[in-house]
Amino acid sequence: MTDSQVVLRSRTDKRHRLIDAARWLFHEQGVERTTLAEVAESAGVPAGNVYYYFKTKDELIEAAIAEHAGEVHARLASLEVHGTPQARLKAFVRMLGDQAEATARCGCPHGTLSSELDKRNDDLSRACVDMLRPGVDWAERQFRALGRRDARDLAFGLIASYQGIALLTNAFREPALMTRETERLERWLDSL
Repeated sequence: MTDSQVVLRSRTDKRHRLIDAARWLFHEQGVERTTLAEVAESAGVPAGNVYYYFKTKDELIEAAIAEHAGEVHARLASLEVHGTPQARLKAFVRMLGDQAEATARCGCPHGTLSSELDKRNDDLSRACVDMLRPGVDWAERQFRALGRRDARDLAFGLIASYQGIALLTNAFREPALMTRETERLERWLDSL
């Protein structure tokens, strides 16, 4: 391995540590309350190094959104192991329900970030759609494969139900709310 490859690997590692720390802090305390110094400290990176990777906080936010979007795509792809659209949809609902404890503490990372950034009315507010659209599009494909003509409406209904219960679970700090909604959504999927 050459010296430049070692340097590149360490840069990439620091960059990813900064993005991971930002994602966690944005979820825990919100974008506006999170400082670049806090991100650097959480990532174990000297504060001055942040600017090497991200010239502005907005660039770091964009990277966090892109990382979230990539994670959404990977999670949705992992559901393809389930043999039927209905099984994939139910696995999706269970996957969301498995996050009940974290959701009770901080809300849905995608929903809360989208809600906070939407108030900015800039490119970042519109970029949050990149985190939410893949789930809607994926669910629509599953409902369509079930032969549903109202697939798009059902997909939006499913995601809206999750986002709504995530908000309530967080507001009431009650993970059982999400657990009950997960069970209800599974029964609903069985009825289709």
